[in-house]
Amino acid sequence: MASKRSRKGLWITLIVLAFIVVAAVAVYLVNKKERPVLVSVDRVGKRTITQTVSAIGRLQPEVMVKVSSEASGEIIFLGVRDGDDVKKGQLLARIQPDIVNTQLDQTRAAAESSKLQISIAQAEVQRTDADLKRITELHKKNFASKEELDRSTAAYEQAAGRYRAAQADYQRSIGALKQTQASASRTTIFSPIDGTVTYLAVEQGEKMVGTATMQGTEMMRISDLNTMNAWVDVDENDVALIQIGDTARIKVDALRDVVLRGVVYEIGHSAKVSAQGTQEEVVNFQVRIRILDKENRMRPGMSCNVEIETETKTNVVSVPIQAVTVRADAAVTQPDVRSNVQDRSSEARKQRIHPTSQVFVVAKNNSVHMRTVETGISDQGFIEVLSGLKVGDVIVTAPYQAVSKVLKEGSKIQIEDDAARQERFKKMRQ
Repeated sequence: MASKRSRKGLWITLIVLAFIVVAAVAVYLVNKKERPVLVSVDRVGKRTITQTVSAIGRLQPEVMVKVSSEASGEIIFLGVRDGDDVKKGQLLARIQPDIVNTQLDQTRAAAESSKLQISIAQAEVQRTDADLKRITELHKKNFASKEELDRSTAAYEQAAGRYRAAQADYQRSIGALKQTQASASRTTIFSPIDGTVTYLAVEQGEKMVGTATMQGTEMMRISDLNTMNAWVDVDENDVALIQIGDTARIKVDALRDVVLRGVVYEIGHSAKVSAQGTQEEVVNFQVRIRILDKENRMRPGMSCNVEIETETKTNVVSVPIQAVTVRADAAVTQPDVRSNVQDRSSEARKQRIHPTSQVFVVAKNNSVHMRTVETGISDQGFIEVLSGLKVGDVIVTAPYQAVSKVLKEGSKIQIEDDAARQERFKKMRQ
């Protein structure tokens, strides 16, 4: 009896173990089955897309003149302050003229001396001319020798040469006098344009270093604030998209909630390279935008953000920009069955170098198919689709992790609306 009971217990144990193994295998298979991915979807539609280029820069006036002095000395009068409006020809400052006045007296005296030298030389010419005529007449009557005639001729020519030299020296002294007078006049500085003093670097009583051949001490800057421009730096990859006449929207950091209209009027051809030779090297080109709207609060040097509208297309097939991903292995994932192995390998290499854009199209059985698309211009929210999709196709738009990495050809999905997604995220944060 004991032997029968032990065999019965053994069979019961084996049966229980078999049930446990079957249950474990079933649980494993259930867990192994791919769970659907929660996604948001949208339909392909037609929209108007405006491609823009973003850039940052600063405001600059249309005309800004740096005022400096050509005369050196102490500032004895300063008639403007920073922010003052001035008119063309208005007195700005006066430099102490004592040194230049001394130079003026010297050059004026030199001019008078040269003028007297002309009178002396002229008298000498008249005397030698009379002697020459007298000797010539005597020589004709054989009362004067040839030697005396030659000496008289030489004396006359020398006197005539000194007279011409005196005239030239007088002209030179007159030129020096005019130059000194010009320098003396430049001790008084007037405004070259109508505008506003936007920078004042000196005070009354300071010393100035003036020069006529190059810029000396900068005294102030006068700007015409009636026309303001935005000078922005555009990345080398974007500058080729911009053309003269493109519309721009300017936001000045200091003027909140104000959007100004502008137009591109100049595109730089010289690159501005920063951190050259390093991994942080950046190449930009300067683009100048004329601001069309009048805003009296704008000041030179204010920071601004600019959106330049480079191209607009209306009624084009487009999708949300986050729905498009780039998969380098897309060509390998979707091989052309008609191509041979060599062609597929070549295509795979091409895709690794220039990966194509992909979207995930929703099928009827709640799965997705990866589809290659050709894209065009884009704006902040949507991108143009040139080929690969048609209006009405349902595509996956979110989440980013699913579009960019998780989903693959044939993946199962579960569509979740935006309200449900936001509620789920809210619970996760709690």
